[in-house]
Amino acid sequence: MTTAEVLRYTQETGDFSRLLGGIPYATFIGLQCERFGDDLIFRLPRKDSNIGNPILPAIHGGVIGGFMELSAAIYLMMSQEVLRMPRIVDFSLDYLRAGLDRETYAECRLTRQGNRVANVMITAWQKSRSQPIATARAHFLLED
Repeated sequence: MTTAEVLRYTQETGDFSRLLGGIPYATFIGLQCERFGDDLIFRLPRKDSNIGNPILPAIHGGVIGGFMELSAAIYLMMSQEVLRMPRIVDFSLDYLRAGLDRETYAECRLTRQGNRVANVMITAWQKSRSQPIATARAHFLLED
């Protein structure tokens, strides 16, 4: 299947397995996605290879950042019907607390979309949405 066909299949069925299976980093970290109405919730399951600090233990900061950036790109593809992976222009991440060795969730919100650039806010949490472990802002180029 082409990328456009995989994206259309995902949008029509809500099955993200083909889309995520075609992204090697998503497979490596174990990224998962579920649709709840119009909302997409991204999940990073507990996985030993995602640990960066075995003493706490805590998820590696790069894994958290990659999880959030990839979540934003997939969110943008699904919400704006972009038929290819949007190109990242800028990504700013604020770590708020340690991402402990447990399931981590993320949600995205489109804050602005122009003709060529889209801005997305991403929030990651573990136990409670009211206590995020990280927040980020991402700017994507929509067309070449």
